[in-house]
Amino acid sequence: MLNQNQIPLLDTLKACAERPHAPFYTPGHKRGQGIFPPLANLFGEAVFRADLPELAELDNLFTPNGVIQKAQELAADAFGAEQTWFLVNGSTCGVEAAILTTCQANDKIILPRNVHSSAIAGLILSGAIPIFVNPEYDPVLDIAHSITPEAVQVALEQHPDAKAVFMIYPTYYGVCGDVGAITSLAHEYNIPLLVDEAHGPHFAFHPQLPTPALAAGADLTVQSIHKVLGAMTQASMLHIQGNRIDSDRVSKALQLVQSTSPSYLLLASLDAARQQMALHGKELMSHALQLAQMARNRISQIPGLSVLDFTPVYKRMRLDRTRLTVTVSGLGLTGFEADEILDNKLGVTAEFPSLQHLTFIISLGNTQENIDRLVDGLTTLAKEFRKTSPLNWANSKFPKTLWNGFVNVHNPAVISPRDAFFATTETLDLHNACERICAEIICPYPPGIPVLMPGEIISKSALDYLQHIQAMGGFISGCADSSLKTLKVVKD
Repeated sequence: MLNQNQIPLLDTLKACAERPHAPFYTPGHKRGQGIFPPLANLFGEAVFRADLPELAELDNLFTPNGVIQKAQELAADAFGAEQTWFLVNGSTCGVEAAILTTCQANDKIILPRNVHSSAIAGLILSGAIPIFVNPEYDPVLDIAHSITPEAVQVALEQHPDAKAVFMIYPTYYGVCGDVGAITSLAHEYNIPLLVDEAHGPHFAFHPQLPTPALAAGADLTVQSIHKVLGAMTQASMLHIQGNRIDSDRVSKALQLVQSTSPSYLLLASLDAARQQMALHGKELMSHALQLAQMARNRISQIPGLSVLDFTPVYKRMRLDRTRLTVTVSGLGLTGFEADEILDNKLGVTAEFPSLQHLTFIISLGNTQENIDRLVDGLTTLAKEFRKTSPLNWANSKFPKTLWNGFVNVHNPAVISPRDAFFATTETLDLHNACERICAEIICPYPPGIPVLMPGEIISKSALDYLQHIQAMGGFISGCADSSLKTLKVVKD
């Protein structure tokens, strides 16, 4: 065990920021002297003194042999990895690097259809061929969960030449699949399990949280330290263990997808967040779990609202109890309507809305006051903004999330995501794009799960769903035409 009291990168950055000298290096503001006053007034002057480039004392992110290397070694020890890389381009670059590390052009990779758009970017960059597995789907709540070991086994039997298995753990709703069983299946074929663990970096620090993917045997995980821990936005980590991942390929892949001018503010925040969790993680997570359970209990008592929990049918899946998904359709409201009311009128901002639900993240930064305000806001929502009758989603003509359709009518991919992305394209009116090959990544965001991706046939159900999401107040990202009146398709 290493001495987790150390914060080598943060300490060195502090020393460099405080050392008097004449700067003739980037960035152009020269340790804050050239910053426009309104920006300095907002952020404070100290942050700009620490906004430094790769000075000799501060090491080099791509060839670390000093304080960055020490900080990454401490992080590997704290998070249970054999080797860790700091990421300044978010988990997006980590997911891309994971796929680039394990897959070359035309290699197959098994992955869930409800992947984040960063995985699709990884397919485009690598030229890998996706073998999609449908996630478990709750038709009542209209929520896609995790892929199952049975589904992965079928995919492996049908595609024994696959180079890797990829899974999301947890999902945006906090649902964790059987990562241990899926790891074992991948290893039977001597291929690695790659895990998008962006929303699970806290799992390693409390026994009441789901098992960390590495502890369950996963070969590579990518974690957004900023999403639920104490790092700055865009600061993430990539971890590996075992002999199925080539560490040199990871380093080379990250050189392709990370900035050559990394922010030391982000890097130092990773060092500090690691120390905070290593020293105080269990205590901090205990508090977050207590707040989450308190919120769960109180919200469940509000008429018309319910909180996502599991029935025996999902007994092999676990729920991150710090993630609250509140179903608001019992109030006769969509999640988008409820989100707008809470945010604009009641001072409560959710992580993201969906058709029936609002999802809230409770982390080490939340307080009792936050929970009281959340419960008060939802209580007011139920009393003062409730409509005459609940929305009957089961019998509604409103298009269900496409996971329902994917079970039987998946948007078929006819060419690889890379070939479609780089193909000659044309722009068509929405109704003329139906049954053509998509050339864009199109997804409601958050959570950033593509409904259509390059290489897939554009189905009417997909277009209907996107239009209804937009009409209900959702935001569609990825398409060149943000109004969704036209789409780019592969030219015949």
